[in-house]
Amino acid sequence: MAEHKVLIEVSARHIHLSAEHLEALFGKGAELHVYKKISQPNQFAAVEKVTLVGPKGKLDLRVVGPLRSETQAELSVSDCRTLGLPVVLRVSGNLADTAGAIIEGPQGKVELKQGVIVAQRHLHINPKQAALFGLKHGDVVSVKTNSTRPVTFHDVFVRSREGVDEMSFMIDTDEANAAGINSGEEGIII
Repeated sequence: MAEHKVLIEVSARHIHLSAEHLEALFGKGAELHVYKKISQPNQFAAVEKVTLVGPKGKLDLRVVGPLRSETQAELSVSDCRTLGLPVVLRVSGNLADTAGAIIEGPQGKVELKQGVIVAQRHLHINPKQAALFGLKHGDVVSVKTNSTRPVTFHDVFVRSREGVDEMSFMIDTDEANAAGINSGEEGIII
């Protein structure tokens, strides 16, 4: 496969809520309010925040909308250690047998039985671009960086779906810090 440049984005800790958990945490009839749009289609960082509580500590998380069918908290390995939670690396949405935690909101709390993950690094790409690159949803690629501490990230999961305008490579804050990367830099898909 030829080399292709890709925008690198750093994803900070956040949480996606189900409608049931939104109401339990923020009150009956609660809605999410847009703080700012994010790069993924129809998604936004919400004004609303919650606190995730583990056996060893607490962390504040921004809610990312829209609502999902299942609540999912996406953390870094360092965040999991701070909270005293097991590190479970997963592709977003694959929540079986993952850690749980307590979520505290302004109107209540929820015991999340599962749904705390470290998100697998991934590439967002639309199906047309994927076909041009010889890729499809579910493939695994590597991405090389030219940062101050150049690295090659392996096991990058390809997430191909309609609505993706700009291809992007998503990593968490631990990965970005280790490689000296800021959002907006470029990598090469190999």
